[in-house]
Amino acid sequence: MKQRLTVGQAVVRFLANQWTERDGVEQRTVAGFLGIFGHGNVAGIGQALLQAQRTGTPDMPYRLARNEQAMVHTAVGYARMRNRLSTMACTASIGPGSTNMLTGAALATVNRLPVLLLPSDVFASRAAAPVLQELEVPAAGDVSVNDAFRPLSRFFDRIWRPEQLPQALLSAMRVLTDPAETGAVTLCLPQDVQTEAYDYPDELFTKRVWHVPRQAPDPLAVERAAATIRGAHRPLIVAGGGVIYAEASSALDRFARETGIPVADTQAGKGALPWDHPNAVGGIGATGNPVANKLARNADVVIGVGTRYSDFTTASRSAFQHPDVRFVNLNVTGFDAGKLSALPLVGDARAGLSALLPALHGRRFTGDFRDDVAAWQAAVDHAYRGRGTQGDLPTQVEVIGVVNEACGTRDVVVQAAGSLPGDLQRLWRARDPKQYHVEYGYSCMGFEIAGALGIKMAEPGREVYTLVGDGSYLMMAQEIATAVAEHLKLIIILVQNHGFASIGGLSEQVGSQRFGTAYRYRNPRSGDYDGARLPVDLAANAESLGASVIRCRTIADLVEGLKQAREADRLTVLHIETDPEPSAPSAESWWEVPVAEVATLHSTRHARTEYLAGKRDQRHHLRPGGL
Repeated sequence: MKQRLTVGQAVVRFLANQWTERDGVEQRTVAGFLGIFGHGNVAGIGQALLQAQRTGTPDMPYRLARNEQAMVHTAVGYARMRNRLSTMACTASIGPGSTNMLTGAALATVNRLPVLLLPSDVFASRAAAPVLQELEVPAAGDVSVNDAFRPLSRFFDRIWRPEQLPQALLSAMRVLTDPAETGAVTLCLPQDVQTEAYDYPDELFTKRVWHVPRQAPDPLAVERAAATIRGAHRPLIVAGGGVIYAEASSALDRFARETGIPVADTQAGKGALPWDHPNAVGGIGATGNPVANKLARNADVVIGVGTRYSDFTTASRSAFQHPDVRFVNLNVTGFDAGKLSALPLVGDARAGLSALLPALHGRRFTGDFRDDVAAWQAAVDHAYRGRGTQGDLPTQVEVIGVVNEACGTRDVVVQAAGSLPGDLQRLWRARDPKQYHVEYGYSCMGFEIAGALGIKMAEPGREVYTLVGDGSYLMMAQEIATAVAEHLKLIIILVQNHGFASIGGLSEQVGSQRFGTAYRYRNPRSGDYDGARLPVDLAANAESLGASVIRCRTIADLVEGLKQAREADRLTVLHIETDPEPSAPSAESWWEVPVAEVATLHSTRHARTEYLAGKRDQRHHLRPGGL
């Protein structure tokens, strides 16, 4: 039997019948659509979603977004919260609507998180070419702006004819549900093809369950890895996001307790173990803490679990200084497992840890890191308490401390860019694997509110706190209106420091004297932005988008405001001005940002000297990981 449907209707019906299963638990692979309609998709996907909503067949929820980039961030937040087992589809109109999703596609693929993008495209018939918003390429008739998605997508296809759709949809689902290959999946839909009818076989729309296996690493590789670890004197585990996506926290807890090996975490891996676990030493690398980084410098075997070893994690390859350091990497992706010349264990984090532990034959390590951890936590307490001087603006660290203490075990904090991610990884005390959601693979300004929206959609029962600086807020705040329309409660802490605090500090570090990083009037005398502060009222802006707003002048105001926000039943923004100068305690680490080789400015020449000193500790890590 066959069903005569438009391409748009077939896409919606197919996606409504796709399910993901792991460990016997099934969930919808695509839980719903996010979209903004224009002339490229209103008659195709738009009509199909309207028909589904009116008739209930198929069951496919639709939510109106306010920005196309933001809706991809929302889908990413949702997918991360669901451990990559469920996501959302994003539909946009031709031209700028679709290319607005490019940044979101990059973020999803960099972070190995599944999203389905359905950008509208030019007319396949070319009868009316060039159509509005079509890019004409004289040397190629089959190119559109959507070809920009190709390098950003883990799978890309363009549906020129209705009969191409089944194979494209099945290929898309294969990638979306494969933890080793996943990322942005892009199916371009020409606007005329979306409305064309075709007789699709019934089999395309039957329930299809995509099994996500827990791949165990090769037994011989496990034995080689175990032999390497058994021969270590000062091993260290680096827990990445793969631990959380694989729901491997219990396996990591057992592995750490039975072996005694300390566990550091990456931005994506924070919360893999609770902060007060006896083996937890906190964040590692350029945004980590001095305890984890001291252990990293002295480690002779580093066991990476579910990490892709970004430059922040490795401190631009200066973190691991032992002359004979070797790496054992457990990762579901072979590409990541092989980094740093490691002995690769390709497999699921839970399955891999469960296989590796018995192969260690009871080997247990004793370390002296616990006194250092206790001293560091005392330093965190001191930083959270702040200066305590009446009349001073509060510091960003004080704000983080108040939010950390207000968070319940299952509450979530969301962040992405600026100086906040560094302070958060260094200081935040995570109690749950899903409490800490900092997007630091792409570190995209504007992710914070949109990503929080997806998190709340995925886990409505959790309180979601978004920490956002004024720079990121001005990039993308309009999803406040989406959350208000959907009756989704968020608690947004808007940190106002009148500029780019992170880049201001980095600018000083590279000798550029915070040039171009302050939100101020241009001074006609100097030609710089060093005039008075701009009279921008971001609290009023948030209120105009439908938020309930609480203006906080002091830390005491913030404490009381957070209590009110928790008790409220609607989205609340807490606005607080902070001093951008004071910073968190040092990570005692390094991050490579090149400094001008020649300069007339003394500040730049001094920064160049410091930069070259840091580069002396960089290593290529060419030693094989095995014994």
